[in-house]
Amino acid sequence: MQILFLHDNFPAQFGVLGRYLAQKGWDVWFGTQRKESSLTGLTVFNYAPHREVTEKIHPYVGGFEKSVINGQSLARAALKLKEKGLSPDIVMAHSGWGPGLYVKDIWPKAKYVGYFEWYYRSNAPDLLFLQAQEKPRGIDDDLRTRTRNASILMDLANCDAALCPTEFQKTQFPDCFLPKITVMHDGIDTDTYRPAPGAKLKLDGLDLSDVEELITYVGRGMEPYRGFPELIRALEIVLKERPKAHAVIVGQDRVAYGKKLEEGDSYKKRMLEECDLDLSRVHFTGLLPRPDYLKVLQASDVHVYLTVPFVLSWSMMEAMSAGCTIVTSDVEPVHEMAGGDTPTVHCVDHRDRKAVAAAIGEMLDDKAKAKALGEAARKFILDGYSMEEIYARKENWLRTDVLGRAPAC
Repeated sequence: MQILFLHDNFPAQFGVLGRYLAQKGWDVWFGTQRKESSLTGLTVFNYAPHREVTEKIHPYVGGFEKSVINGQSLARAALKLKEKGLSPDIVMAHSGWGPGLYVKDIWPKAKYVGYFEWYYRSNAPDLLFLQAQEKPRGIDDDLRTRTRNASILMDLANCDAALCPTEFQKTQFPDCFLPKITVMHDGIDTDTYRPAPGAKLKLDGLDLSDVEELITYVGRGMEPYRGFPELIRALEIVLKERPKAHAVIVGQDRVAYGKKLEEGDSYKKRMLEECDLDLSRVHFTGLLPRPDYLKVLQASDVHVYLTVPFVLSWSMMEAMSAGCTIVTSDVEPVHEMAGGDTPTVHCVDHRDRKAVAAAIGEMLDDKAKAKALGEAARKFILDGYSMEEIYARKENWLRTDVLGRAPAC
């Protein structure tokens, strides 16, 4: 069985799954824009856009043109490989970025699986959640948002099957496409992300091994989408009330999700100007290597994960797998991981900084409750999201369901 994964970055959501399939005897290929990429068991090749997006193109369609250029670059690379014998049974691509747009034109008999994370709508829950914090949206914003789905809709129409990581994310897509979408998470490496009772944090240049109360936060960037301003406002309260508490904030000083700020401005800069923090007890690490990131989670007394109703971060589920006590946002994507009758996290409206601060304080004070939440979180991930169990299910789905389907319309 031959499978080809396509993603501009590497290894992204597909690399470890590809390695698993290779170990099961699949012939696994991976196309990516990231140069010098490799992983045991995978044959990796590169594709590269031949030009940038057209200068002064209509602002609604710049993203679509970028997707088309990506798709064209992949098609050119794929045609050369096809001449050398590459003929995958299945092609899986991250939809919305373009690499899979023309897969069915290159290999008409291949089954195309699209990986879908988000569908953009003017009344989407993330935008409604943020509307009180941002200037009112105009019709121009709504039209741009609708057009943003152009390449996603092409993939939805052309794919033979679709994957989406969570039920909440699936519900954002148009009803007519829902029967095509299967919900299956990417899987969490529960052997790596596991509790380490009594762990203390010591990194190069940062020794917090004598700290009694450690609050942690992880994000790709620092923006409203992941509740960074609200975190800092809550920390202002917590650190004044708890002189022994320290906070470690992992992530870059940039906007990863949402509207970018003007050059020279950042939410970190804004919040440090707004809030009175004891900066000797707030530690910004920047991005960390995976082993150090794991050390942060394992040493955490309270991990704070804040988000608007949007794509759920792997970091929350990795923190759950590591047995963290988590204070998190009271929003739909989190509810999917909240454990039902057995709570796994402490949910709070993160727009209320006093509520966030109180929740952090409660978890630091109530050691028994905090321990129970961490243990329940770990069990929840083990029971339904462990990488080994999900990869076995995904391989079976690819073999029996995807390969047995009639061609896409």
